[in-house]
Amino acid sequence: MAARPTFPAGLALDAHKQQACGTPIVELPLPPQVVLALDQGTGYSAEPVVTVGEAVAAGTLVAHAGHPYASAVHASLAGIVVAIETREAAVPSGRSVCIVIDGNASNRIDDSVRPVADLAALSPDELVQRLRDAGIAGLGGAGFPTATKLAYARNLGAHTLVLNGAECEPWICCDDALMRSAADDVVLGALILRRAASAERCVIAIEDDKPAAIAAVTSAIERLRDEALTLAVVPAVYPQGAERQLITAVVGVEVPAGGLPADAGVVCQNVATAAAVAHWATRGEPMLSRVVTVTGSGVEHPGNVRAPIGAPLAALIAASGGYRDTPLRLIAGGSMTGRALPSDEVGLTKSMNCIFVATRDDIGSRLEAVEVPCIRCGDCAGVCPAGLLPQQLLRAAHADAHDTLRQLGLSDCIDCGLCDYVCPSQILLADRFRDARRRLQEAAAMAQKAADARERHGLRKRRQQEAATAEQQTFESVRDRARRPDDDSAGDSN
Repeated sequence: MAARPTFPAGLALDAHKQQACGTPIVELPLPPQVVLALDQGTGYSAEPVVTVGEAVAAGTLVAHAGHPYASAVHASLAGIVVAIETREAAVPSGRSVCIVIDGNASNRIDDSVRPVADLAALSPDELVQRLRDAGIAGLGGAGFPTATKLAYARNLGAHTLVLNGAECEPWICCDDALMRSAADDVVLGALILRRAASAERCVIAIEDDKPAAIAAVTSAIERLRDEALTLAVVPAVYPQGAERQLITAVVGVEVPAGGLPADAGVVCQNVATAAAVAHWATRGEPMLSRVVTVTGSGVEHPGNVRAPIGAPLAALIAASGGYRDTPLRLIAGGSMTGRALPSDEVGLTKSMNCIFVATRDDIGSRLEAVEVPCIRCGDCAGVCPAGLLPQQLLRAAHADAHDTLRQLGLSDCIDCGLCDYVCPSQILLADRFRDARRRLQEAAAMAQKAADARERHGLRKRRQQEAATAEQQTFESVRDRARRPDDDSAGDSN
């Protein structure tokens, strides 16, 4: 099944994936220590359920997801909890409370880790809850809890599950490697996710520059012979793998502005998330590991590594031959949407799909660029996959014109970075728009806070008025009772 073109924009970028995809996935040996961030990339943290000094086995729950946007965290290493403290972390905020576990070489597995015997008997609601308990989260880069996404889609009656195997970001190829080596897991996980979402069908979407992955997934689908499951081959155009663009290509519907895919009857998950669901179903494993692309000119042997969640990034780089040349940046994610990391000692998170060890050859031209005034060429608007007008957004962002930013659709920006990529003036448009979105959110939060304060003030005034009224009524009642005996005695004297 070929997909329809999604947008008259985007670019065919140099993939830089051949070397990393040319070798099998490397299994990282268990490290001596893991650092488990309780914020796995969404900005919401799980709550610790262990204490310092406590012994844990692999698969033991160490942090409970108290918020729908948080992900439960499990020990990926058997050992002793040696610290629960705030540290630098590979998350957007840069810091998170972390649980540090020193391994004891026992490799003991928690008793709760066993295959799901009653999978076919579980209702969709029970499936969703089990996936929440297992800490299953989106492995495509956002790390959003899978259960929360599925529950929302079910409540809105989503009819289609789209499994995202497009992987359009340059340098990243962990999903490609996973589909080639574990296509059966991807397809089994897709069917489980479809049932959990109560969707009528599932479409696995893969870009046409991944022929080996397409062949492997096609064979896996044929082996299962489930008519609800199909494959869609989409053009290799960045950012084809962006959720909204992929849904339009595969399903033929547009996600409404300011809305979510479920509002259009669709739920989207990553192929690696589906494979993790299959691991949970067949082995009972919560989310303990993931496949990560370790790449860039600054690493000796680019490739893909399966590593425990919380493993120090230095261990993954060492498993890829170590550093070479002179790396300039260590980046979580690809060259377009990745963010710089503080060091290679931070722990791997569920949301990290790539460690990009960049040298001057990779990103030097962008670091050395000098920003000059906009020349109004319109290239940024021509490539914007969301159909926005970056020039006008930039002017509104400089003026901090919140109403104009909303009218121009700033919230629909998918942060793909294409406007930066093509700008001849080297303007950091994506950074400006991220800052503008942050200011909009802060302004909205302040407005809500002010509205809440006004409501509290109004309630207080009403309570005071009601108390004053009650006090007046009490006074009048007592006064009236005090007057009645005098009236009676006056009548008797007459």
